[in-house]
Amino acid sequence: MTSAALTTDETAVRDVLDGLYAAWAAGDADGIARLYAQDATVVMPGVYHTGKEQVRAFFAGGFAGRLKGSSAVDESRSFRFLGDDAAIVVSEGGILMPGEATVPAGRMVRATWVLARPDGEWLITAYHNCPTGAG
Repeated sequence: MTSAALTTDETAVRDVLDGLYAAWAAGDADGIARLYAQDATVVMPGVYHTGKEQVRAFFAGGFAGRLKGSSAVDESRSFRFLGDDAAIVVSEGGILMPGEATVPAGRMVRATWVLARPDGEWLITAYHNCPTGAG
């Protein structure tokens, strides 16, 4: 899909994900949490978070420790809407640690993002990732 073909809603959903990566690069846990719904869920290997505050706390701890100075890269692989107010994005990417130019194969993940617009603002309602199996 080319950027010229994007609808207003597609652009708005992509803007949420771009905002997450900008907040990540800035080490801004509050900025990331603002993009999640109050009752959001996050599922990753060994991790299950419920709610915006748990997401914020996870990133705040990460940015103070093992994720300090990191950034995330992500490429959408599929994108679809379920009605007017829900979207699913499947992506592939990973975390770049300081000094890295590419994500090592063993840290690549596939992710599913579910976004909803219950009150006119697109927010992440669910996120799940798993290793791609590469590396």
